[in-house]
Amino acid sequence: MIYTVTWNPALDYILHVENLTKGKIQRTNKEELYPGGKGINVSLVLSEFGIDNIAMGFLAGFTGREIERLLKDKGCETKFIYTKEGMSRINVKIRDNEETDINTSGPVIAKENIDGMMNTLSNLKEDDFLVLAGSIPATLSSNTYEMILESLALKGVKTVVDAEGELLRKVLPYHPFLIKPNEEELKGLFSVNITKREEVIYYAEKLQELGARNVLVSLGEKGAIFLTEEKETYQMEAVKGEVRNTVGAGDAMLAGFLAGYFKTGDFRKAFELSVQTGSASAFSDWLPTKELYPQIFMDK
Repeated sequence: MIYTVTWNPALDYILHVENLTKGKIQRTNKEELYPGGKGINVSLVLSEFGIDNIAMGFLAGFTGREIERLLKDKGCETKFIYTKEGMSRINVKIRDNEETDINTSGPVIAKENIDGMMNTLSNLKEDDFLVLAGSIPATLSSNTYEMILESLALKGVKTVVDAEGELLRKVLPYHPFLIKPNEEELKGLFSVNITKREEVIYYAEKLQELGARNVLVSLGEKGAIFLTEEKETYQMEAVKGEVRNTVGAGDAMLAGFLAGYFKTGDFRKAFELSVQTGSASAFSDWLPTKELYPQIFMDK
Protein backbone atom coordinates (compact mmCIF):
# COMPACT_ATOMS: atom_id res chain seq x y z
CA MET A 1 0.00 0.00 0.00
CA ILE A 2 1.09 3.57 -0.66
CA TYR A 3 0.42 6.16 2.03
CA THR A 4 0.78 9.90 1.50
CA VAL A 5 1.00 12.55 4.22
CA THR A 6 -0.04 16.17 3.67
CA TRP A 7 0.67 18.24 6.75
CA ASN A 8 -1.38 21.31 5.93
CA PRO A 9 -4.01 20.55 3.25
CA ALA A 10 -6.00 23.31 1.61
CA LEU A 11 -8.92 24.08 -0.61
CA ASP A 12 -7.47 25.81 -3.64
CA TYR A 13 -10.06 28.36 -4.80
CA ILE A 14 -9.11 29.54 -8.29
CA LEU A 15 -10.72 32.70 -9.63
CA HIS A 16 -10.38 33.62 -13.31
CA VAL A 17 -10.81 37.34 -13.97
CA GLU A 18 -9.92 39.79 -16.72
CA ASN A 19 -7.46 42.57 -15.95
CA LEU A 20 -7.54 42.46 -12.17
CA THR A 21 -7.65 46.01 -10.77
CA LYS A 22 -6.90 46.58 -7.12
CA GLY A 23 -9.57 48.45 -5.15
CA LYS A 24 -12.49 47.71 -7.51
CA ILE A 25 -15.33 45.20 -7.51
CA GLN A 26 -14.83 42.66 -10.28
CA ARG A 27 -16.67 39.56 -11.45
CA THR A 28 -15.10 36.24 -12.25
CA ASN A 29 -15.27 34.48 -15.61
CA LYS A 30 -14.79 31.04 -14.09
CA GLU A 31 -14.25 29.53 -10.65
CA GLU A 32 -12.64 26.23 -9.65
CA LEU A 33 -12.27 24.48 -6.30
CA TYR A 34 -9.73 21.71 -5.76
CA PRO A 35 -8.26 19.85 -2.79
CA GLY A 36 -4.65 20.99 -2.48
CA GLY A 37 -1.37 19.89 -0.95
CA LYS A 38 1.63 17.96 -2.25
CA GLY A 39 0.75 14.60 -0.75
CA ILE A 40 -2.87 15.03 -1.79
CA ASN A 41 -1.76 15.70 -5.37
CA VAL A 42 0.27 12.48 -5.32
CA SER A 43 -2.75 10.54 -4.05
CA LEU A 44 -5.05 12.00 -6.69
CA VAL A 45 -2.73 11.09 -9.57
CA LEU A 46 -2.08 7.62 -8.14
CA SER A 47 -5.84 7.06 -8.07
CA GLU A 48 -6.00 8.03 -11.76
CA PHE A 49 -3.51 5.21 -12.36
CA GLY A 50 -5.74 2.83 -10.42
CA ILE A 51 -3.12 2.46 -7.67
CA ASP A 52 -4.62 1.94 -4.23
CA ASN A 53 -3.37 4.50 -1.75
CA ILE A 54 -4.40 6.21 1.46
CA ALA A 55 -4.19 9.99 1.89
CA MET A 56 -3.32 11.05 5.42
CA GLY A 57 -2.61 14.28 7.26
CA PHE A 58 -4.38 16.82 9.43
CA LEU A 59 -7.72 18.52 8.74
CA ALA A 60 -9.97 20.89 10.66
CA GLY A 61 -13.45 22.38 10.44
CA PHE A 62 -15.89 22.56 7.54
CA THR A 63 -13.09 23.17 5.04
CA GLY A 64 -11.37 20.01 6.20
CA ARG A 65 -14.54 18.02 5.68
CA GLU A 66 -14.88 19.46 2.17
CA ILE A 67 -11.29 18.51 1.33
CA GLU A 68 -11.97 14.94 2.41
CA ARG A 69 -15.27 14.83 0.48
CA LEU A 70 -13.58 16.01 -2.72
CA LEU A 71 -10.87 13.40 -2.36
CA LYS A 72 -13.37 10.61 -1.84
CA ASP A 73 -15.31 11.80 -4.87
CA LYS A 74 -12.09 11.30 -6.85
CA GLY A 75 -11.76 7.74 -5.57
CA CYS A 76 -9.11 8.36 -2.91
CA GLU A 77 -9.16 6.46 0.36
CA THR A 78 -8.47 8.73 3.32
CA LYS A 79 -7.33 8.45 6.92
CA PHE A 80 -7.04 12.03 8.16
CA ILE A 81 -6.74 13.22 11.74
CA TYR A 82 -9.00 16.15 12.68
CA THR A 83 -7.74 18.86 15.00
CA LYS A 84 -10.10 20.30 17.61
CA GLU A 85 -9.60 23.96 16.76
CA GLY A 86 -9.38 26.12 13.65
CA MET A 87 -10.09 25.16 10.07
CA SER A 88 -8.13 23.87 7.12
CA ARG A 89 -6.84 26.46 4.70
CA ILE A 90 -8.56 28.13 1.78
CA ASN A 91 -5.87 29.34 -0.63
CA VAL A 92 -7.13 31.90 -3.13
CA LYS A 93 -5.48 31.97 -6.57
CA ILE A 94 -6.47 34.85 -8.84
CA ARG A 95 -5.64 34.32 -12.50
CA ASP A 96 -5.75 37.04 -15.14
CA ASN A 97 -2.70 37.56 -17.35
CA GLU A 98 -0.66 36.38 -14.36
CA GLU A 99 -1.41 34.62 -11.09
CA THR A 100 -1.74 36.14 -7.64
CA ASP A 101 -1.80 33.67 -4.73
CA ILE A 102 -3.05 34.33 -1.20
CA ASN A 103 -2.13 31.42 1.07
CA THR A 104 -3.47 31.10 4.60
CA SER A 105 -1.91 29.48 7.68
CA GLY A 106 -4.15 26.57 8.67
CA PRO A 107 -4.99 25.09 12.08
CA VAL A 108 -2.75 24.49 15.06
CA ILE A 109 -1.68 20.84 15.27
CA ALA A 110 -1.60 19.67 18.88
CA LYS A 111 0.73 17.07 20.40
CA GLU A 112 -2.14 14.60 20.64
CA ASN A 113 -2.62 14.92 16.87
CA ILE A 114 1.07 14.14 16.26
CA ASP A 115 0.84 11.19 18.65
CA GLY A 116 -2.15 9.92 16.68
CA MET A 117 -0.21 10.21 13.41
CA MET A 118 2.82 8.40 14.84
CA ASN A 119 0.54 5.62 16.13
CA THR A 120 -1.01 5.23 12.67
CA LEU A 121 2.39 5.15 10.97
CA SER A 122 3.61 2.51 13.42
CA ASN A 123 1.17 0.09 11.76
CA LEU A 124 2.85 0.34 8.35
CA LYS A 125 4.34 -2.93 7.15
CA GLU A 126 7.34 -4.08 5.18
CA ASP A 127 7.19 -2.98 1.54
CA ASP A 128 4.55 -0.32 2.21
CA PHE A 129 5.43 3.07 0.70
CA LEU A 130 5.19 6.28 2.72
CA VAL A 131 5.30 9.63 0.90
CA LEU A 132 6.25 12.63 3.03
CA ALA A 133 5.75 15.72 0.87
CA GLY A 134 6.25 19.41 1.42
CA SER A 135 7.18 21.61 4.35
CA ILE A 136 5.85 21.12 7.86
CA PRO A 137 3.79 23.76 9.71
CA ALA A 138 5.64 26.00 12.15
CA THR A 139 3.69 24.44 15.03
CA LEU A 140 5.46 21.11 14.47
CA SER A 141 8.98 20.19 15.51
CA SER A 142 11.61 20.73 12.82
CA ASN A 143 12.77 17.13 13.32
CA THR A 144 9.35 15.61 12.51
CA TYR A 145 10.58 13.94 9.31
CA GLU A 146 13.64 12.53 11.06
CA MET A 147 11.48 11.19 13.87
CA ILE A 148 9.21 9.39 11.41
CA LEU A 149 12.01 7.86 9.34
CA GLU A 150 13.84 6.75 12.47
CA SER A 151 10.70 5.05 13.80
CA LEU A 152 10.26 3.14 10.52
CA ALA A 153 13.92 2.31 9.93
CA LEU A 154 13.67 -1.33 11.00
CA LYS A 155 10.24 -2.05 9.49
CA GLY A 156 11.24 -2.19 5.82
CA VAL A 157 8.90 0.66 4.82
CA LYS A 158 9.97 2.40 1.61
CA THR A 159 10.04 6.09 2.50
CA VAL A 160 9.76 8.78 -0.17
CA VAL A 161 10.65 12.37 0.76
CA ASP A 162 9.84 15.42 -1.35
CA ALA A 163 11.12 18.33 0.73
CA GLU A 164 13.80 20.98 0.53
CA GLY A 165 16.71 22.38 2.50
CA GLU A 166 17.53 21.07 5.94
CA LEU A 167 14.26 19.17 6.09
CA LEU A 168 15.58 16.92 3.32
CA ARG A 169 19.21 16.91 4.38
CA LYS A 170 18.40 15.67 7.89
CA VAL A 171 16.54 12.55 6.68
CA LEU A 172 19.35 11.30 4.42
CA PRO A 173 21.11 9.28 7.17
CA TYR A 174 17.90 7.18 7.41
CA HIS A 175 18.28 6.07 3.78
CA PRO A 176 14.98 7.10 2.19
CA PHE A 177 14.03 4.91 -0.76
CA LEU A 178 13.51 7.96 -3.00
CA ILE A 179 14.02 11.71 -2.82
CA LYS A 180 12.87 14.19 -5.48
CA PRO A 181 14.67 17.53 -5.41
CA ASN A 182 14.26 19.93 -8.30
CA GLU A 183 17.19 21.81 -9.81
CA GLU A 184 16.76 24.89 -7.59
CA GLU A 185 16.52 22.77 -4.45
CA LEU A 186 19.68 20.91 -5.47
CA LYS A 187 21.48 24.23 -5.84
CA GLY A 188 20.26 25.34 -2.42
CA LEU A 189 21.31 22.13 -0.69
CA PHE A 190 24.93 22.61 -1.73
CA SER A 191 24.99 26.42 -2.12
CA VAL A 192 26.26 26.13 -5.69
CA ASN A 193 25.35 27.34 -9.16
CA ILE A 194 24.48 24.45 -11.48
CA THR A 195 24.52 25.02 -15.24
CA LYS A 196 25.27 21.59 -16.74
CA ARG A 197 23.65 18.17 -16.56
CA GLU A 198 26.99 16.72 -15.47
CA GLU A 199 26.82 18.97 -12.42
CA VAL A 200 23.28 17.81 -11.64
CA ILE A 201 24.50 14.21 -11.72
CA TYR A 202 27.52 15.05 -9.54
CA TYR A 203 25.44 16.62 -6.79
CA ALA A 204 22.75 13.93 -7.02
CA GLU A 205 25.53 11.41 -6.40
CA LYS A 206 26.51 13.48 -3.35
CA LEU A 207 22.99 13.00 -2.02
CA GLN A 208 23.40 9.26 -2.46
CA GLU A 209 26.70 9.41 -0.57
CA LEU A 210 24.80 11.14 2.23
CA GLY A 211 22.29 8.30 2.38
CA ALA A 212 19.56 8.58 -0.29
CA ARG A 213 18.99 5.33 -2.17
CA ASN A 214 17.42 6.71 -5.35
CA VAL A 215 17.42 10.34 -6.51
CA LEU A 216 14.94 11.78 -9.02
CA VAL A 217 15.86 15.34 -10.05
CA SER A 218 13.22 17.41 -11.83
CA LEU A 219 14.64 19.90 -14.35
CA GLY A 220 11.34 21.47 -15.42
CA GLU A 221 11.21 22.11 -19.15
CA LYS A 222 14.62 20.42 -19.49
CA GLY A 223 13.27 17.05 -18.35
CA ALA A 224 14.71 15.00 -15.52
CA ILE A 225 17.62 12.88 -14.34
CA PHE A 226 17.35 9.73 -12.24
CA LEU A 227 20.11 7.98 -10.29
CA THR A 228 19.31 4.49 -9.03
CA GLU A 229 20.69 2.66 -6.03
CA GLU A 230 22.13 0.21 -8.57
CA LYS A 231 24.41 3.04 -9.81
CA GLU A 232 22.55 3.53 -13.08
CA THR A 233 21.87 7.01 -14.44
CA TYR A 234 18.90 7.80 -16.69
CA GLN A 235 18.20 11.07 -18.46
CA MET A 236 15.10 12.16 -20.33
CA GLU A 237 13.95 15.33 -22.05
CA ALA A 238 10.61 16.84 -21.11
CA VAL A 239 7.67 16.21 -23.43
CA LYS A 240 7.02 19.20 -25.67
CA GLY A 241 3.72 21.05 -25.35
CA GLU A 242 1.95 24.22 -24.21
CA VAL A 243 2.62 24.83 -20.52
CA ARG A 244 -0.59 25.88 -18.75
CA ASN A 245 0.13 25.30 -15.08
CA THR A 246 3.32 24.13 -13.36
CA VAL A 247 1.79 23.88 -9.86
CA GLY A 248 1.58 20.20 -8.96
CA ALA A 249 3.73 19.03 -11.88
CA GLY A 250 6.44 17.78 -9.52
CA ASP A 251 3.84 15.94 -7.46
CA ALA A 252 2.43 14.34 -10.61
CA MET A 253 5.96 13.34 -11.61
CA LEU A 254 6.44 11.64 -8.26
CA ALA A 255 3.09 9.86 -8.58
CA GLY A 256 4.00 8.69 -12.07
CA PHE A 257 7.26 7.23 -10.81
CA LEU A 258 5.54 5.40 -7.94
CA ALA A 259 2.81 4.09 -10.24
CA GLY A 260 5.39 2.81 -12.73
CA TYR A 261 7.54 1.21 -10.06
CA PHE A 262 4.54 -0.24 -8.22
CA LYS A 263 3.28 -1.88 -11.43
CA THR A 264 6.55 -3.07 -12.95
CA GLY A 265 9.36 -2.92 -10.39
CA ASP A 266 11.46 -1.48 -13.23
CA PHE A 267 13.35 1.75 -12.55
CA ARG A 268 13.65 2.75 -16.21
CA LYS A 269 9.93 2.33 -16.89
CA ALA A 270 9.08 4.16 -13.67
CA PHE A 271 11.34 7.06 -14.64
CA GLU A 272 9.91 7.33 -18.15
CA LEU A 273 6.37 7.35 -16.78
CA SER A 274 7.31 9.99 -14.21
CA VAL A 275 8.49 12.43 -16.91
CA GLN A 276 5.42 11.78 -19.05
CA THR A 277 3.09 12.36 -16.10
CA GLY A 278 4.86 15.50 -14.92
CA SER A 279 4.74 16.95 -18.42
CA ALA A 280 1.04 16.09 -18.77
CA SER A 281 0.39 17.95 -15.53
CA ALA A 282 2.16 21.06 -16.85
CA PHE A 283 -0.08 20.94 -19.93
CA SER A 284 -3.26 20.74 -17.79
CA ASP A 285 -5.27 23.35 -15.89
CA TRP A 286 -4.96 21.19 -12.78
CA LEU A 287 -3.63 17.63 -12.49
CA PRO A 288 -3.55 15.13 -15.38
CA THR A 289 -6.43 12.66 -15.71
CA LYS A 290 -6.99 9.48 -17.66
CA GLU A 291 -9.77 11.23 -19.61
CA LEU A 292 -7.31 13.84 -20.92
CA TYR A 293 -4.28 11.53 -21.26
CA PRO A 294 -5.45 7.94 -21.78
CA GLN A 295 -2.11 7.06 -23.40
CA ILE A 296 -0.35 7.70 -20.07
CA PHE A 297 -2.83 6.14 -17.68
CA MET A 298 -3.62 2.99 -19.65
CA ASP A 299 -2.16 -0.24 -18.28
CA LYS A 300 1.35 -0.86 -19.60
